[in-house]
Amino acid sequence: MDIKNSDAPINTVTLDKNLIDAPTNNIYEAISIISKRASQINGDIKKELLEKLDEFATYNDSLEEIFENKEQIEVSKFYEKLPKPHALAVQEWLENKIYYRNTVDEVVE
Repeated sequence: MDIKNSDAPINTVTLDKNLIDAPTNNIYEAISIISKRASQINGDIKKELLEKLDEFATYNDSLEEIFENKEQIEVSKFYEKLPKPHALAVQEWLENKIYYRNTVDEVVE
């Protein structure tokens, strides 16, 4: 999913419970699936941010000289303005973009 062009809301919105639990007919299962996807999205965003911030890292032992890097601040602000991982996961869920399966229902051979 392209998080930069997502339709996920930045602010809190109220959603219809029936839309959330429609695919599974169980609100708890739906929330569990969404939370696992949100954790995956959060890990991806964190990895991407750390890779970008490593470009600006200076490795010296002197703490006397700390400069503000405007590019680093812009990158950080960009990621702060993105929708939160849970909002992205809910948006993916509502658009049926999350693949899930219930292993309890599968036949064990």
